[in-house]
Amino acid sequence: QVQLVESGGGLVQAGGSLRLSCAASGRTFSSYRVGWFRQAPGKEREFVSAISWNSGITYYADSVKGRFTISRDIDKNTVDLQMNSLKSEDTAVYYCAVDRNGLVNLPKEVLHNPKEYEYWGQGTQVTVSS
Repeated sequence: QVQLVESGGGLVQAGGSLRLSCAASGRTFSSYRVGWFRQAPGKEREFVSAISWNSGITYYADSVKGRFTISRDIDKNTVDLQMNSLKSEDTAVYYCAVDRNGLVNLPKEVLHNPKEYEYWGQGTQVTVSS
């Protein structure tokens, strides 16, 4: 069992930055794939980014590429999502999720599918005002 807790959400103006963090308890992230998803009101949950904990290989959705950076802190056992140049369309609840398949070089239909992730955090709200 893995418990995930997200933090770092908040209200920011368009063009600003936020840093989200996902912490795990119950075990380390070792050998897991850690992903970030987001869900805006009335929309489906959307893949944002993922990282392979063991290799550090990362992957991004086209909508955030070049603006968001996912990283892992091995000492703190956290996965962070640095979000820069935020836009109003980034407004959503952001969720951290993990899966025991630690790979990220997977077909999109797997990597982007929320059902392919086993454990989820409770989410943190990000609101970008225009």
